[in-house]
Amino acid sequence: MNIVKNMNGNDLTVALEGRLDTGTAPQLEAEMKNAVTAEVNRLTFDCAKLEYISSAGLRVLLSVNKTMLRNGKESVRVINCNEIVREVFEVTGFSDILNIA
Repeated sequence: MNIVKNMNGNDLTVALEGRLDTGTAPQLEAEMKNAVTAEVNRLTFDCAKLEYISSAGLRVLLSVNKTMLRNGKESVRVINCNEIVREVFEVTGFSDILNIA
């Protein structure tokens, strides 16, 4: 999995590439612990190159979303999902929790 972070003012965009599963979720979790700071008001995950997401990946996104909300920030946005990833969000109910665009 490749993770590319881009900070624009107080907006952080995290581009995910590859598979977000049991093997790669810890990598994203570690990256997010260091990235979600007081300066970040909006966090967007760009999934244009994300091929697959498992429950382990969903858990990381949920944890990051909870951290953002706890800090009084906006809900996490998820953009550019392919059909497979979008279906996982819908079937699991995450489309009701996260801002899926």
